[in-house]
Amino acid sequence: VMEKDPFHANCLPVHIGTLVELNKANELFYLSHKLVDLYPNNPVSWFAVGCYYLMVGHKNEHARRYLSKATTLERTYGPAWIAYGHSFAVESEHDQAMAAYFTAAQLMKGCHLPMLYIGLEYGLTNNSKLAERFFSQALSIAPEDPFVMHEVGVVAFQNGDWKTAEKWFLDALEKIKAIGNEVTVDKWEPLLNNLGHVCRKLKKYEEALEYHRQALVLIPQNASTYSAIGYIHSLMGNFESAIDYFHTALGLRRDDTFSVTMLGHCIEMYIGDSEAYIGTEIKDKLRCYDFDVHTMKTLKNIISPPWDFREFDIERQTLDESGIVTLETSHQRKSTDTSRPLEETFEIEMNESDMMLETSMSDHST
Repeated sequence: VMEKDPFHANCLPVHIGTLVELNKANELFYLSHKLVDLYPNNPVSWFAVGCYYLMVGHKNEHARRYLSKATTLERTYGPAWIAYGHSFAVESEHDQAMAAYFTAAQLMKGCHLPMLYIGLEYGLTNNSKLAERFFSQALSIAPEDPFVMHEVGVVAFQNGDWKTAEKWFLDALEKIKAIGNEVTVDKWEPLLNNLGHVCRKLKKYEEALEYHRQALVLIPQNASTYSAIGYIHSLMGNFESAIDYFHTALGLRRDDTFSVTMLGHCIEMYIGDSEAYIGTEIKDKLRCYDFDVHTMKTLKNIISPPWDFREFDIERQTLDESGIVTLETSHQRKSTDTSRPLEETFEIEMNESDMMLETSMSDHST
């Protein structure tokens, strides 16, 4: 259609959205300028300009200015309202984003996207009940959309329903595979990681590792994925492998508190299982890893507490399990009896700010 008529009115919003999705900024810049020159009174022209500024990043004020012009020309132009909501959502302005999405929902009857984005915003504000309600509405309109399936799975995970979460994640993965290999892009990385998390919860450790490895293929330098793999290895008792993965995660993100804490615990357990390390220096135990001063101090406090292990051998420091209801989960320490199973001792929750909610696949793209 675009070859025969590059400015086809009904195809232009889809074309613009595709350029945003494929991150083709130059092509969108050229198209938006052509549209403004040819059709200055058409809302789609300013919608294209707003989408360009929204895509290039750190230009949200500019994007809102042009999207507002599009809605001024035509108050019922739904795509501009969705993009307007995105400009607030990327700045975590949830109330204003939802207001724009609600307007889009009223204008775009029969379209599931406004419902999906409203549900996302409710999820980000920890209102899982309302999020689930809007995801259900989106699912009733578009039952085959893997993005909606994924978000329903995220809500189930937050509610502690691991089996249901696994079902929805697997259904989404099947829909993606049915589309074809051409869609295997980094957008699906959160789905694979989330499958790894839910398999870990169900104690399917080998399957969890496989999903996380697949996620690494899509985005190789993701510190959270390395932390997740290291965590699973620690649950399986493979402390040497866990140490390697946590170290890699810290190499990618030095301020990863979870990896620092877990690394200390894994080293403590690994040293306890290996008499060959007795009497060596802490840095030798870490294979002379090049940690910064803060990380080394933290590890020293974890590995060498100010008491004698022979005297307090029945107590160990571990982390408390917490859910993923909040974006930033603080992991508090408490003492636990070493007679508890290793799996229970180490079953703590990842920092879910980037494990589930911020890794949502349905990001704010037009």
